[in-house]
Amino acid sequence: MSESSDKQDYSATPQDCINDLRRVALADPEQVISRNYYRNVGKYSESVWNRFFGTFHEFKRQAGIVLTRQQHKLERETAKHAAHDHYRELNRIRADYAERFVRVNKSRYQTLIGLCDIHDRSCDPFVLRVALDAVKRIQPDVICINGDLFDLPEFGKYTVDPREWDVVGRIKFVHENVLAPLRKAAPNAQIDLVEGNHEFRLVRHLADNSPAMRVVLADLHGMSVSTLLGLDKFHINYIGKADLAAWREVDIKKEQARNYKVYWNSLVAHHFPEGAQLGLPGFCGHHHKHIVWSNTSIAYGAYEFHQCGAMHRRSASYTDAQKWNNGFIIADVDTQQKDTVFSYVDVRDFAIVGGKYYYRQDGEV
Repeated sequence: MSESSDKQDYSATPQDCINDLRRVALADPEQVISRNYYRNVGKYSESVWNRFFGTFHEFKRQAGIVLTRQQHKLERETAKHAAHDHYRELNRIRADYAERFVRVNKSRYQTLIGLCDIHDRSCDPFVLRVALDAVKRIQPDVICINGDLFDLPEFGKYTVDPREWDVVGRIKFVHENVLAPLRKAAPNAQIDLVEGNHEFRLVRHLADNSPAMRVVLADLHGMSVSTLLGLDKFHINYIGKADLAAWREVDIKKEQARNYKVYWNSLVAHHFPEGAQLGLPGFCGHHHKHIVWSNTSIAYGAYEFHQCGAMHRRSASYTDAQKWNNGFIIADVDTQQKDTVFSYVDVRDFAIVGGKYYYRQDGEV
């Protein structure tokens, strides 16, 4: 665009340009001061002010018409933190769920059954049947649901057609087919739910009140984290230490690694394999494959850490699930000697628990 020669005053200083731009802005406070608008009403041509400021936006910054970079950064940081306040409030509420239903048993020998990666309706019905019967027969002191009790692909990283969402159905499946039978099978057991990556995403979505969660809120009145996860109804403790307000994906993964529980100063339940680095006998889930790591320490001597197979079906549209293992773990702990004996139950088309054989039946696929 050609410039008017009477505006090409190259004797003008940076302050002269700033003063004129401020004059234009003050003359009409409602007017958006664009580059073209200043070309028409300003005193100096573009070739004059451009020598000092490079861009028109920087020209406006220097004139105080828009925020400086530092001010804008502070504004963005303030907004970012304000946007995460609802997560911080949920962090506070969630922390109260960890020991609400602790059951004290002073017996020297304690038994824990660990169930990993149930994934709501994607659960293998045969594995679930074996686990429920094992719980009924053994009557463990603690049942640890070690992450990903829920699948809820509506909130996962895999694309799900919103027309196929059934959030309520999946939640009801967990309540009716997993939690209620567990509580009935072992009425005196302490049941803990360690937050997995799927629960983490679910709770964040609840905080955000996403469209899918609004469906839940409409269909299950009085919905909260506690009722959603069945905590009060089935007397379940919820171990969720991860900060929901974590910013980046790498920060979220680090936060999720804080979701674990140590039992009797002898045994750690962790959803992720990072639990093996805590120096305790224990078990994890997440990868749906059974692996055993051997280690030693001064406190515990030689000990094992088990990555457990899942209770998810060995078939899934989004991955090669044939590489997965199915199973769950039984841990017997001498709380005085800090010794742990693990019994891993490998579930295929048959399973054995305490000498009892189980066989997959028609329909359990």
